[in-house]
Amino acid sequence: MTPEYSTAMSQVEINRIGGRCKVLFIGVKPFTKRDLTPLLAPYLPLSAAVELPVGASRADLSAFCKTDLPKFCFVEISKADDPALDLFPELLRHDPKLGIIALLPAGNPDLILRCLRLGASDFLIAPFTAEQVQSALQKLVKLLPARTASAPGKIYSVIPVKGACGATTLACALVYQWKRLGSNRVLLADLDPLTGVVDFLLKLKPQFSFANVLQRASDMDTDLWNGMVAKRDGVDVLVAPETLPDGEVDFTDASPILDYARYHYDVTIADAGAAHGAWTLSQAALSDEILLVTTNELLALQAAQRALKYLESNGIGRWKIRLIVNRYDRQVGLSEDLIASAIGMEVTHLLPSDHAAIQKALLAGKLIPGSSSFGKSVAALADKLAGRVAAVRKPSSMAGLLSLFSRTSG
Repeated sequence: MTPEYSTAMSQVEINRIGGRCKVLFIGVKPFTKRDLTPLLAPYLPLSAAVELPVGASRADLSAFCKTDLPKFCFVEISKADDPALDLFPELLRHDPKLGIIALLPAGNPDLILRCLRLGASDFLIAPFTAEQVQSALQKLVKLLPARTASAPGKIYSVIPVKGACGATTLACALVYQWKRLGSNRVLLADLDPLTGVVDFLLKLKPQFSFANVLQRASDMDTDLWNGMVAKRDGVDVLVAPETLPDGEVDFTDASPILDYARYHYDVTIADAGAAHGAWTLSQAALSDEILLVTTNELLALQAAQRALKYLESNGIGRWKIRLIVNRYDRQVGLSEDLIASAIGMEVTHLLPSDHAAIQKALLAGKLIPGSSSFGKSVAALADKLAGRVAAVRKPSSMAGLLSLFSRTSG
């Protein structure tokens, strides 16, 4: 028996498929699509599924391929003289590397052979299984053209341990540092569905929000995406909805947004808005690094400890979490050593309290000056995240405070 791990798709393969492919269904019966769709969903979250009837003419097919060439094609074939078989050569004429998967009934090896000879990349036999789908998609991944970029873009999620920690201010300031570091395409995504204020802070009045992206995820393309993001000083901004839209919008899975962003931007900064909930967990899972933002006040650090436990208990490892202490003032709150001991992890960066410069910039709708103490510190944080500056480890052994936090969190 083949071991389970040998058929499972790697995350690299899944990322290479996700958000990049148009999918064409030809002559797929409703009950077939019903059984197949849940098996494809984990791997094709952004695919625009387009359906053509089995009786589609070559002219119809040619017109479709000229405007929206698919990468994957699923064709249901029920018998040896099925008219859909005649479309295989036409599909491959438009794209010789098109991945065609034949959906076939059981017990017909001659039909399998005929489909493969006509150019099918693979086949699925009803009833479909997850193992069949994984195996077929692994073959199709190899047919995808290589990306022009050397690697997918990086995603950073900025997550506050509680409200009023300054996470949104940090996200808005940090995103522009990547332009300084040479990134061509940078995205700031306000993914707080309830209290997102990036549009207010940056004085933007976009017509669309990330809720619209979720609604149109099935047919997302570059033109549609560009119509939904706003522009501010060379950065694309995806804002939060002013009000929650009518109808069903799934605020539990951010992959339609972040999967697209990974393959279209060098860097994405996502402002999560909250530390708990399925929506935040999906962002955390898809991110390369998480900036967990707190202050050095006792209540905020208590919230930070709980947020860390919550993320870890839901499969988000500490290895990609960076603890950021905002508005740091040793005269008011705990010192860096005490924070590290209380939380149980080192502090990645301290951001100074710079109320005057931040408020002046926000009221004017301008970016926080790079010459301010906050601006300089954000630049240093970006350099650190980009690998230009190594983080300094500071050992600490404040067991007493650790004990205090252990008791209060219990």
